[in-house]
Parts: sequence; C-alpha cells; structure tokens
Amino acid sequence: MKRPLVVTDCDEVLLHMVRHFRDWLDEAHDIEFNLEGNPLVQSMRRKDSGEVLGMDEAWGMLGGFFDTQMDKQDPIAGSVEAIAELQREADVVVLTNLVDERNEARRRQLQALGITAPVYTNQGPKGGALSRIVDEHAASRVVFIDDIAKHHESAAEEVPHVHRLHFCGEPTIAPHIPCALEAGHAHARIDNWAEALPWVLETLHGDKR
Repeated sequence: MKRPLVVTDCDEVLLHMVRHFRDWLDEAHDIEFNLEGNPLVQSMRRKDSGEVLGMDEAWGMLGGFFDTQMDKQDPIAGSVEAIAELQREADVVVLTNLVDERNEARRRQLQALGITAPVYTNQGPKGGALSRIVDEHAASRVVFIDDIAKHHESAAEEVPHVHRLHFCGEPTIAPHIPCALEAGHAHARIDNWAEALPWVLETLHGDKR
C-alpha cells in the first residue's frame, strides 16, 4: 500500500511571509501595508502621499519580495519539527503559489531551514495541481494544508476525497481571512502546529472521517 501523503502550502503555514513583506515595504519602499484583511488584495499606500498602489504595482512588489527577501523568512513555530514528524509516516510535498522560475529558490529556502521536500509551484486555484499530485503519488490517504480559503474550495471541487485543513500561522491575519471551515470547504481549521500535527496524524491513520 502506498504511503499517506501530505500536501502543504508554504507561506503562513511553514514560513512567515506577510510580516516580512510588510516590514520590507515600509523600510525599502516607504509603503504602508495593513495586515488586517486578505493580505494579497488589500491596499498598499505610499506613506508620503496616501496614494493606493494599483494591482499591477502591488503584484510587482510581491514579486520583488520573493526575488530578494526570501532569506529573511523564518519558520512558523513548530513547523519544521511537525514536517519532520510527518515525514516519518507519510510523503510530504510543498504546493506553493509562486511562478515556476522560483521553484528552486523555494526548495533551497526550505532546505536551509530544515525542511527537505519536493516543491510544486502553481498559479491560481490549487485544485488542479493538487489533483495531479494526488494521482502521481496514488496515496492511501491525503491531507491538504493551506491558509487561503479559495484553495480549499478548489480542492473540494477537484479532489473531494482529500482531507483539508485550513491553517494560518500568522496571528495578525488569521482572524481576518475568510474561513474555509465555515464555508464548508475544509474539514478543520487549526492555526498552530501544536494542535494541527495531532489532527493530521490522526487523519493519516484513518481515525478522522
């Protein structure tokens, strides 16, 4: 029988991102970034004029962060240890929404922090990519972990048999993001690894239905 499979996001699940992005925008670009809301679509304002950045410029800033600042990201508490524990009992892969050209940089970034795992890059909703990964591994049981509700919705549509955990390890944004559990697209919502790890292990062993 194939080993169970864990497919996990990276930013705000394994590594902090938005707090570092906020600080970089402030220090390098004099841009204010308010974390209270969906971090990828809320406004960014120039501190000197109050001007709101357009979407193209905002996404350009995000790309610039990943091009130059990935080495500043630090792990979510307990994430490195949790992945090591999960790898004793399951295959673990990372499914991250970055352009494919940043795949190797993400793999090296995680490895330097103590997480060695295959990395799959994706753009847009993750259901299709998750489906392909599940088919590739032919796993006995699968857990998908992500901090964005729309990815759980996509996963529920594409691979409904996959167990889905909504996890956001950044406390400044966790209370403000849409909840996939409340929307009916996730099986659980847990925002810390101390509680998430036992849930994932129970699910992989078939104790969760």
